[in-house]
Amino acid sequence: MSIRAKLAWTFILLLIFGITAISSYSILFIRNYLLNQGEEQIINDTEWLAITIQNLQQDEQFETSLNEAARTSGYRISIYDENGILFATVPYSEEASDAEKLPAARQSRLRETSRVEFQDRTDSEELVTYTALSGTRNPARYLKVSIYKDQIYRPIKTIRWIIYTGMFISIGLVIVVSILFSRSISKPIIQLESAARDIADGNVDRTLQLDRKDEFGTLAQSLNQMAKRLRADNETLKQLYEKQRQFFADITHEIRNPLHTISGSIEMLQLAHLSSDKKKQYLETAARQTDRINRLFKDLMTLQRFDSDSYFIEKKPFDIQLILEDVEQLFKNRAEEKGLELQIDKKQAVVFADPNKIEQVLENLISNAIKYTSEGYVRVTLTERDETVTISITDSGIGISDSHLARLFDRFYRTDKARSRDKGGTGLGLAVVKSILSAHGSGIEVSSRPGEGSRFWFSLPKAS
Repeated sequence: MSIRAKLAWTFILLLIFGITAISSYSILFIRNYLLNQGEEQIINDTEWLAITIQNLQQDEQFETSLNEAARTSGYRISIYDENGILFATVPYSEEASDAEKLPAARQSRLRETSRVEFQDRTDSEELVTYTALSGTRNPARYLKVSIYKDQIYRPIKTIRWIIYTGMFISIGLVIVVSILFSRSISKPIIQLESAARDIADGNVDRTLQLDRKDEFGTLAQSLNQMAKRLRADNETLKQLYEKQRQFFADITHEIRNPLHTISGSIEMLQLAHLSSDKKKQYLETAARQTDRINRLFKDLMTLQRFDSDSYFIEKKPFDIQLILEDVEQLFKNRAEEKGLELQIDKKQAVVFADPNKIEQVLENLISNAIKYTSEGYVRVTLTERDETVTISITDSGIGISDSHLARLFDRFYRTDKARSRDKGGTGLGLAVVKSILSAHGSGIEVSSRPGEGSRFWFSLPKAS
């Protein structure tokens, strides 16, 4: 059963039960009200009839006057003499017996109280009252007045018809209103269910136009936000998938080239009449390619640790001057071989960072600067501010065009892939630099122009 049908039936049954209960209660309330009013009325009328009958004389008009009183009041009147014997009943009833007699106990109570007395009416179909007559001009000493309850309940037939008619009209209106109301309530629910099913099936472009200010409108906005978030996540996953695909393709390519070179060198070394110089040359080539593979896997391990290891860096205070001195010794000969001027600003500056990782950053940046500079200089400068130390690596090399700057720190990205591989790069150096500095809460900046050199810089916090 659909939710619309459930809502409609729920409202219809609840309202029908409610209307029926109210109608039944109203009828019972009216019955009790009429009965109570009838009791009060019969007591008053009994007192009036007692006064009237006491003043009647026993003559030929007695019975006529008695009938007139009964007709006027609408009651059945029975009169008893001083011995409690019935001697007159109006209107006449064959059920009444001339030998009917009031019980002595009732006669005694009526004489003592001189008040109207009710007969027990629990299981009776009539309302019956008794009273004693005094000072009469006729033999009447006791009066019995009775009326059937059906006569009292007679107005309720019309009332019941009115109530039932109104009840059926109300039920008809309830059915119509319930169907319309259930449609109004279920329509946004059906729309929400349809949208949620589409989104669950992968249709994240689905949007729900539900202009409401209630909880349904809030839920529709939440579904739209969820779909928007899923669309963004899908785009991110697509990008990550593409990067991962490219990443594995690049790794395969990066490893295949040196392996081919090593394989070729080994094949040449197996030649019987190979000269000593050639053997040395092929051994050096294999060694260089082996070193390149080692550096490639070292960079990959660094990046993998950055992605998964929360203890990737271990910060502590250290003097960056000591790191710069080590770096200078490492690259001094390489710079001299290319005829470059290596200028390193070696001044004391205590920073709070991971010394090993910062040394790796400097090695990668200075190595790149030397690699892509044919003449001129490579300069490392320190700039101290209130709370940070900025390290800049500037060169007079070939520079980088604006089209490459946005992706310069992507993994395996090269501005000139052929020339970069010739220089022995892994394509991960700048990605490693960015990962290490990101783990420090810092970043790497770059400015460059083709033919005018490049400048890389980053900042580290001073030690407290």
